[in-house]
Amino acid sequence: MRFAVETWAPDYGAPLDAEALGPSDAAVDVAVERSPDDWAPIPPAQAPAGVVLFVDGVQRIDARVWITGDDATTRAGVCASWAAGVVRCDDRATVVVADVERGVLCPGDPVDPIDTRHGCYEPCAVPASATVADPVGLALGNARGDLEGRVAVRAGAARDLLVVDGPLGDRRRIAGAVGYVKTHHVAYLDPSLQAVVGSLAPGERSPLFTVGDNRFRYSWYVRLPGPATHPWWGVVRCEASGDLGPADAAAVADRVAATLPRFASQPHNDPRAPQNLHPIAGLERELKRRLGDPLLLERALRQAAVSPR
Repeated sequence: MRFAVETWAPDYGAPLDAEALGPSDAAVDVAVERSPDDWAPIPPAQAPAGVVLFVDGVQRIDARVWITGDDATTRAGVCASWAAGVVRCDDRATVVVADVERGVLCPGDPVDPIDTRHGCYEPCAVPASATVADPVGLALGNARGDLEGRVAVRAGAARDLLVVDGPLGDRRRIAGAVGYVKTHHVAYLDPSLQAVVGSLAPGERSPLFTVGDNRFRYSWYVRLPGPATHPWWGVVRCEASGDLGPADAAAVADRVAATLPRFASQPHNDPRAPQNLHPIAGLERELKRRLGDPLLLERALRQAAVSPR
């Protein structure tokens, strides 16, 4: 019997979910760059990017609240903080943009702002949906994603490559943005092409494939360097806008494959190595610091709740 121990810390789940690699229900075209019979690892054909911008965001629930309206109806909601920022990497890594927002999220009718001594929690809409299990959580994630998009646009000039953490989503509208996906939930490829991904050497990429109809985008896999213990160790999936032509998308994929390995983390100093790139990890730490002390914010919310209004 053979087995491999995942280098990701158990607290972070796993880069490859236990239920992952079930077939995707999205439309996939694997013949964009090569026919399926010719699929093979592709070494990067371009030099690494000289200036890279990495975009990421964090979020936190500061308190769960109960809100009673003028009609005496009580509803559950949350007061949350979220932040997004951009780190510029050339000869050094520098945080060039970092914004923090706070909001009160509650389903139903609009609510009033909650003002505290350490900041104001502005109302944040929670769209009603009968099909979403956690509409508040979805609204919070969307608010963070919107902020990530805004900071990316503000810092997007004067760079060779812009990498956003996670799938592109609506950020595909940001010129030149590349999505960086650390975990795999579904299989976009059949087993024979998955085997090609498993055979990638560090710095190599898979051929391009396209995903989706309404949100059409290009995608490809890249392997990061490190002590690979199983076929999918250190493999990440990247996305580029479907507005690109196939040749331009291939050039972007080559540039990404040549650039990302130098930012890969190591298992001895990061619980999500190598996929949690050093600049992204550092940006996450800085953004969490800027969110403020959670105990102080919770205390301020409790004081605001009992203060005359």
